Amino acid sequence: MYRSEEQIKQDMLNNVKNTVDKTQNSLVHDALSPAAIEFALMYMELEEVANKLDVENLSGEELERFIYQRTGIKRKPATKATTVVTISGQEGAKISKGDLVGADTVNFISLEDKTVGPNGQITVLVECEKVGTVGNVPAGVIKYFPVSIAGLVDVYNLEAVTNGYDAESDDELRERYYEKLQRPAKAGNKYYYEQWAKEVVGVGGVRVVPRWDGPLTVKVVIIDSNGQPASQDLIDDVFNHIEEERPFGADVTVVSAEPVEINLSVNLALADGYIEQQVKDYISENITEYLKFIAFKTNYISYAQIGSIILETDGVIDYSNLKVNGGMANIPIGNEEVAIMGVIE
Repeated sequence: MYRSEEQIKQDMLNNVKNTVDKTQNSLVHDALSPAAIEFALMYMELEEVANKLDVENLSGEELERFIYQRTGIKRKPATKATTVVTISGQEGAKISKGDLVGADTVNFISLEDKTVGPNGQITVLVECEKVGTVGNVPAGVIKYFPVSIAGLVDVYNLEAVTNGYDAESDDELRERYYEKLQRPAKAGNKYYYEQWAKEVVGVGGVRVVPRWDGPLTVKVVIIDSNGQPASQDLIDDVFNHIEEERPFGADVTVVSAEPVEINLSVNLALADGYIEQQVKDYISENITEYLKFIAFKTNYISYAQIGSIILETDGVIDYSNLKVNGGMANIPIGNEEVAIMGVIE
């Protein structure tokens, strides 16, 4: 327990005989003061060392080192989003590795050398130039060339990009650490499959259904780190990782959670200076964060919580006539489902 300089000095003075002058500026008082300062600093250092024995007090590299030394668990890194874009142009025009295509917020780098054929189109695999969720963009927003390329006319992405993941947060890493300690994996129990699946970069949540199709069958249901249904690539990565790790012969099936859209209709009273679309975007972002936070943790979406989020959103003074998926009640979410943000009317 930390003790201040004054506490230490007073305790030392109390141990000096009362027949000796201990008043301020006396020889004894002045001699003990520097020692009290040093002892107080030592107590501070000891308290800091003691705090580092508690994983709740650690962050960043210290947290990574603590967890890795005890369990071998490593923080999952951020990834760069990838997608396929369609490019049109003159026959013979080329795009090379390293060439850029762009959305309004971020650029993507070509990972292939391709030449436009007689049909005037090519598909090209591209990778976001930045790591993390910044590369997750809607369909149709990759639409120009930051640097003109001779013979190429236009570019677009047919599908939304969803496979950019931020690095595992301290809280997420700490949660995996607790799960390993509190839910030990042994003898092929379901916790083995949970831990194996969560080791894969991009996996955010896992539910395991033992004997789902008879003896020696296991279903692994996953969502990605953004709280969204898993892509086929992520499903394949999890399946392959489990196949590498498991030493016994259960038949493993890996699937994505089925999406349940959360659609809202609501009357909004807006603050001055805000427009409807702007506020709708804010509400959508806030509810998306809420759905990500509770994904695979609760079995319903709270009608009251949705209302609270709307009321706390920038630009909203008040609201009325809120309906969630057409009703005014909580929305049940099944064991193999995940809620995703839909539309706001």
